[in-house]
Amino acid sequence: MRQIDIAAVRAAIAASEKRTSAEIRVSVSVFFWGDVERASHRAFDRLGMRNTRDRSGVLIFLVPARRKFAVVGDQGIHERAGDDFWRAVAAAMQVHFRNSEFTAGLVAGVTALADELAVHFPPEAGDHNQLPDDVDLG
Repeated sequence: MRQIDIAAVRAAIAASEKRTSAEIRVSVSVFFWGDVERASHRAFDRLGMRNTRDRSGVLIFLVPARRKFAVVGDQGIHERAGDDFWRAVAAAMQVHFRNSEFTAGLVAGVTALADELAVHFPPEAGDHNQLPDDVDLG
C-alpha cells in the first residue's frame, strides 16, 4: 500500500510489544461504504484477536480513503483501562489521519497503546508473541 510504510508500522508494533504482554495489530482496509465500526469488529474476529492470554488484544482498523478508523480492544483491556484511554489513543492518531499522514498516525496510535498497556499488562518472563506483527491488508 503506497500511502503507508508497512515496515515502519510493523517495527512500531514489534517495539511496542516488547513493553507489554498485550498484543497489538493493525488492519488497513481498501475503500468501502460500509460501517467502519462494524467492519473493525469483523476484522477483530477474523484476525483471532480474542485468542490471547488475558484477552489483551487491540486492533487499530483504518480506512485511509475515508480517513476513518476504529480501535477495538478485547475484554481484558476494557476491564482495566477506562474510556479516557480510548479517547487518548484516538486523539494521538486523528490529527495525523486528517492530514493523510497514515504512517505517522498508526505509529502514534501503536505507541499510545503501548504506553497504557504496559501499565496494565507489563511484560512477563517467557512471554512470546501470540499474534503476528504484520499489518493486515484485508
